[in-house]
Amino acid sequence: MIGGRNTMVDLKGFEDAHYMTVAEVAEAMRVSNMTVYRLVHSGELPAVRFGRSYRVPAQAVKEYLIAEQHAAASEHRPETH
Repeated sequence: MIGGRNTMVDLKGFEDAHYMTVAEVAEAMRVSNMTVYRLVHSGELPAVRFGRSYRVPAQAVKEYLIAEQHAAASEHRPETH
């Protein structure tokens, strides 16, 4: 029972999910824990809250880094007209 309601959760797709701690994400991204918390709180990086801690899907970290890499590459690309 979740939130006072009987809720069935389909766990397919979760069996292979890998979650990272904030510290693991910070280490992988080479940023501080506070930066990861800011990304989570701003909604830029999805996370699941477990009690007082957060877990971030590893796939979300990968997708975020790829998006940031593409954004950085397009900023450095000269415009062609």
